[in-house]
Amino acid sequence: MNKAFTKESDHEEELDDTPQLPQGVKNYITPGGYQRLKDEFDQLWKVERPELVKIVSWAASNGDRSENGDYIYGKRRLREIDRRLRFLSRRMDHAEIIDPAQRGECDQVFFGATVTVYDAQGKEQTYSIVGMDEAEPSCGRISWISPLARALLKAREGDVVSLQTPGGLEELEVIKIRYTIL
Repeated sequence: MNKAFTKESDHEEELDDTPQLPQGVKNYITPGGYQRLKDEFDQLWKVERPELVKIVSWAASNGDRSENGDYIYGKRRLREIDRRLRFLSRRMDHAEIIDPAQRGECDQVFFGATVTVYDAQGKEQTYSIVGMDEAEPSCGRISWISPLARALLKAREGDVVSLQTPGGLEELEVIKIRYTIL
């Protein structure tokens, strides 16, 4: 079949499926979160990418590239790494590092706070309010733009906040607020 009628998978459209910051919102991040982004960038840039370039270069020297798996998959992985490097670079360039430990004693919930709450069933939960790029809900690290964090922001110990969930309105009582290194 003529190549004019086939789709080349080697030139994939670059889709940016990474989470985007809402318009006009700063990219707040904790020092630990920033360091994790920097470590990932350094690992990709200094270790993984150079090794992959060697493999692709070797595979290209073998001749026919159209059926050369090392070359095809190496180039695809190289594009993925380059896309991730661009994303990390943009996020680090626009990051505003906020150190929660600098806040000291504060009785109100702001970015970087670790908040302990009781839900309606009396179950205790602890959440740390962090940047978008470091959120891990399964570990209790929630993004500061999430509905839960927005409900907790500016609350004080003893306050009851309302959170709209798919199951209905849920009330959470703020028990403890602390600012530590994250």
